[in-house]
Amino acid sequence: MNMRLVLIVLALCACRSRDKDTSPKGPVVGLVTDVGGRGDQSFNDSALRGLEAWAANMKSVDGKYVALSASERAALVPPELNVAPLGIKPVVVQSKAQEDYQPNLQLIVDFGADLIVGVGFMLENSVEAVAKENPQSKFLLIDSPVMDAKGTLAPLPNVRTVVFKEEEGSFLVGALAGLVARGKVGFVGGMEIPLIKKFEAGFRAGVRTTNPGAEVLIQYTGSFDNVAHGKQAAQDLVAKGCEVIFHAAGSDGNGVIQAVKEARAAGSNVFVIGVDSDQSHLAPDAVLTSMVKRVDYAVWLSANDLKNGTFGAGDSAMGLKEGGVTYAPVRVDVPEKAAMLAHVEALRAKVVAGQVKVPSNTTELERFKPPSLE
Repeated sequence: MNMRLVLIVLALCACRSRDKDTSPKGPVVGLVTDVGGRGDQSFNDSALRGLEAWAANMKSVDGKYVALSASERAALVPPELNVAPLGIKPVVVQSKAQEDYQPNLQLIVDFGADLIVGVGFMLENSVEAVAKENPQSKFLLIDSPVMDAKGTLAPLPNVRTVVFKEEEGSFLVGALAGLVARGKVGFVGGMEIPLIKKFEAGFRAGVRTTNPGAEVLIQYTGSFDNVAHGKQAAQDLVAKGCEVIFHAAGSDGNGVIQAVKEARAAGSNVFVIGVDSDQSHLAPDAVLTSMVKRVDYAVWLSANDLKNGTFGAGDSAMGLKEGGVTYAPVRVDVPEKAAMLAHVEALRAKVVAGQVKVPSNTTELERFKPPSLE
């Protein structure tokens, strides 16, 4: 038997309790990570949280699943979200290289999962291929629609795709960065692709709204899984005088956070803004906030639809209004924090009401006219 399949079987067995009444009886939901994998403190961990903690009420301990306590669940589920355990059975396969995506997806199909989740835009081609080969299976693709070779939308009848309005969440953290910084702020992206340019455009629009005189310095690492690249990029921005640095760089961002943490320890007053998940635990004194992308919520919603028999294919986009993006609590002390957050919340309300259209690319950014803060 394939060793990865053995691990999946063991994972499912670990879901079972001696008390048969407490074991999960719901559908099986499989998930394939991208190369960042479990422990990236960001995108993949958010997806895993939505599946394992929120939907299955489980946590992975030494390769086995154990039930969450009430206090553990309370710490992992935001109170504003009505997210209940679903009793589903989670199956997770981690990808070590991009070549793993397609066989890993097929592995979960062969295992008989009721829903297969592909985490990240890098799995788009693999999800498309496996979904076409297995039309009876249901798929959820996170962070990308299905596209044809010409870049045109090519939806499939058994694939649901969820993308996020990253520019909207980035707009809010950019507005906060502009309020905190006096002169320069920085942005560290991973690969310079349209998805990450959405983060950059929204961030720059937010800074422009609250601090039009601020200079925004941009760096791209060219990767998502190289901590050293992220650390070097952040060190360069700190050396150039950036007071707040926002990263959208996957695991490279862990290096950004480390660089800012070290800079603060050396006497600098620079802050970092995390991404995808609340990353304040990585450097409590250095993380100003995080642009939270609710991958966890998207996974839970689809698992809930599966359980209720309402899962359907189609494309959707989740922004501020849909609860798909937000920003994490500001736990550090900054001058006039309450007034700053009031400004940010006022901007959130304008976006949700449709009064502000946040730019998602460079062309839209050039035409963007900042709204009034009054």
